Amino acid sequence: MGISVVVMGVSGCGKSTLAEAVAARLDLPYVEGDAFHSEANRQKMSHGIALTDTDRDGWLDTLAAELRARAPGAVLSCSALKRRYRDRLRAAAPGLRFLFLEIDRAHAIERVAARAGSHFFNASLVDNQFETLEPPLAEPGVLRLDARAPLARLVDESLRWLTSEETR
Repeated sequence: MGISVVVMGVSGCGKSTLAEAVAARLDLPYVEGDAFHSEANRQKMSHGIALTDTDRDGWLDTLAAELRARAPGAVLSCSALKRRYRDRLRAAAPGLRFLFLEIDRAHAIERVAARAGSHFFNASLVDNQFETLEPPLAEPGVLRLDARAPLARLVDESLRWLTSEETR
């Protein structure tokens, strides 16, 4: 299937889990956005220092290049917190769709804290993610999902939407 998708949201919403599952079901390459952060960005985040727009610039350029290189389709996990970040990714992959995993602060903090030691993202940064987030609710090509729903339901809803005629 020739489609590119970004699974987005704040840290702890389940981006990687859903993106990997959707990619497998669509038989598309899965791109873990966090794998492309620079070592400097990883160090900042592991020490509880929020990334700036400037810190994210190179990362977003790399992710855009990854989407272009994987035409006609891929599934990318990426926070994509601001509209201008999403627009940069859209420019790299015309027709790009977004699965927005919406979650509340308390559940996000709980999930991030539970993975302590296995991920470089410091739980103290969750508040900053919510402050930075510009929800994509009025943007085209976006499906809003409840991040607390069971994975099987999220995958089914995502696939139904991604393969429906009205999203093409």
